[in-house]
Amino acid sequence: MSHSAEVFYDLSSPWTRIAFANLHKAVEGTDIAVTWRPFLVGGVFNAVNQSVYESRQNPDNPKFRRSWVWLKEWADLAGVRMNFPSPHHPVKSVYAMRFCCALEQDQAALVRFSEAAFEAYFGDQRNIDDPDVLEAIANACELDGAALRAATALEACKQRLRANTEEAIKRGAFGSPTIFIGETHMYFGNDQLPLVMQRLGL
Repeated sequence: MSHSAEVFYDLSSPWTRIAFANLHKAVEGTDIAVTWRPFLVGGVFNAVNQSVYESRQNPDNPKFRRSWVWLKEWADLAGVRMNFPSPHHPVKSVYAMRFCCALEQDQAALVRFSEAAFEAYFGDQRNIDDPDVLEAIANACELDGAALRAATALEACKQRLRANTEEAIKRGAFGSPTIFIGETHMYFGNDQLPLVMQRLGL
């Protein structure tokens, strides 16, 4: 039994928004440690899962249409807002994930910012590809938005995002969220959280 989990995630993913909320609820009050690892899901899709782009070319596909219904039902169950798809979908998340990478070493601040960014995008339909919006979100979280924005322009921050993405691909990820329990157990998506809980002994 493990007492920790690693979660590779991207703020642009609606299923990640739901899993983020559900996993927090599940581990609250336990000794389970969750480490959040920002990555770029578009980079993962480009490398190993281009079928995602193919499915978007056929929005009339019955499974694709029904997925929006299920998404909102899952969001209701998790108690989070899901005004999606928004006018900004599919949003580019490079700037947003660089903000997250700038915070990765301070996990409490990263969680605070991520929760606010999820709510801004999926609740209020704000554009998280806009650095001004991201800076405002950070400021509202009592973080230094201007400093974080400046950090995202540094090569170290850009390299961290690339490295996290490459690590996730190397370990077998094909989407967001990808959850690792130890070195050998990998899970994907919100619907596999029961398996994650079982592996964590919850």
